[in-house]
Amino acid sequence: MTQSKTDSYMKLMQIPAGYLNIMGYVDESEVNGPGCRAVVWVQGCLRECPGCFNTESWSFEINQLVSVDSLAEKILSNPRNQGVTFSGGEPFWQAPALASLARKVKAAGLNVMSFSGFTLEQLQSEYAPAGSKDLLEQLDILIDGPYIQSLAINSPDSPVSSSNQRVHVFNPALKDQISWASDQIEIHIFKDGSRLITGYRGRLELGE
Repeated sequence: MTQSKTDSYMKLMQIPAGYLNIMGYVDESEVNGPGCRAVVWVQGCLRECPGCFNTESWSFEINQLVSVDSLAEKILSNPRNQGVTFSGGEPFWQAPALASLARKVKAAGLNVMSFSGFTLEQLQSEYAPAGSKDLLEQLDILIDGPYIQSLAINSPDSPVSSSNQRVHVFNPALKDQISWASDQIEIHIFKDGSRLITGYRGRLELGE
C-alpha cells in the first residue's frame, strides 16, 4: 500500500461515527438525476482521473463535517426535494454513513441515487469499501465506472460522461426517468451572493 493511500485511509478514520465529510451540498437540483433533488458531494477520492471535473474533491482532509441526522433533516425540510444524489469524490468511501442517510430519506418517500468510480461488480466483491453492500441495497439508481477522458461523451442525450459508464436502475418505477444529460449546467445563487455551478458532467464549482 502506498503512503498516499495509507494517509487517506487514516483521514477516513478521523470522521466521527454518524458523520460525513462533504465537499458541498445543494437543494432543488434538476441536472443530477431524475426530478428535483438534493445533492451531496462527499470529500475524498483515490482515483485522480485525468480530466476529472471535481479535482478539489480528491483530498481526504476534513472539509465539512456534517452529521447524518442534521443532513437528513435539511434534505427533508425542503418539500421540493424528491430524491437525493450522492456524488463526489467517491461516495462509497463513506458508504456506512451514506447508507444511514439513505434509509432516513427513503423512509420519508424520497429516492436515492449515487455516482461511483467503482463498477457494480467491484462494489459487490469482497474487496469493496466497507459498507458498500449496505449502501447498494438502499440505491434506486447507480451510475458506475470511472470517468475516462478518451471515452468522453458530450451529448445532450447522455446521462453519463464517458461511454464506459453504466446506468443501473434498481427501482423499476424510475426506469423511464433517465432523462437528464451529463452536459447540462445549473447555477444556484445563494442569499450571501455566493454561487454554485453544477451538472456539467457531475461538476461542482463554488464561487463568490
